[in-house]
Amino acid sequence: MRVLVAEAEERVAERIAAELRRAAVAVDIAPDGHTALAALRRGVYDVLVLRRDLPGPRADEVCRHLAEGGLPTRVLLLTAPGTAPDQPAAPGPGPDDHLTEPFADQDLLARVLALGRRGRPALPAVIERAGVALDTARRLAVRDGRPLALSRTEFGVLEVLLRAQGAQVSDDELIEEVWEEHISFRTNAVRVALGRLRAKLGDPPVIERVPGGGYRMGDGAAADEGAGTGDGAETNDRPTPGGEAEAGGEAEAGVAGNGV
Repeated sequence: MRVLVAEAEERVAERIAAELRRAAVAVDIAPDGHTALAALRRGVYDVLVLRRDLPGPRADEVCRHLAEGGLPTRVLLLTAPGTAPDQPAAPGPGPDDHLTEPFADQDLLARVLALGRRGRPALPAVIERAGVALDTARRLAVRDGRPLALSRTEFGVLEVLLRAQGAQVSDDELIEEVWEEHISFRTNAVRVALGRLRAKLGDPPVIERVPGGGYRMGDGAAADEGAGTGDGAETNDRPTPGGEAEAGGEAEAGVAGNGV
């Protein structure tokens, strides 16, 4: 899932983004209406968390842009205490849901996830292939009954590959679905993340490199040359502006248990 947080107060925006990222959600932040509209024009977001009194083009104008463009993005409007969220400043399309401050982080997360599900075709909560099972609702993953401890990025990459049902997925498609806006398409982030994911999945390899670019989820019976070895030499999938990996790593998004 991909979310745009349009919030002028940096502390609040980062708090919301941190909560969403803990749930393996890719988040971009826009501090004003102009930035939010530019981001919406560049890419498709599942959910927009939108401050009502956002500087620049107001929330009403942003909602109107989504409606006029036929964009599938759902809108969660954040309002100040005492504000009547069902009375927009100007007539026109409104938000899909609203949340009045103060709000609990878990409440916001639940509403964002619910809106994300509404904006997409119904998909199975558990997806499987080649002995790998992913429970997207509980953020759990196993292979042949063995729990997998995956980072947010690794979980997202695996989900995209599993949903493709064996079809090729390009590097650009993975970046669009999993990574946040600030990443450069010229970095080695995809290769590094795939190497780490392959190592955690173990043998026999199930993620295959497709000649000419991209990856696919195989059946586990065979793998491309070097799968799970050469791509796993690096230790991080978060590049610096120059394209090199930083020290450290992402926090693990979840560890699978029984019952997936």
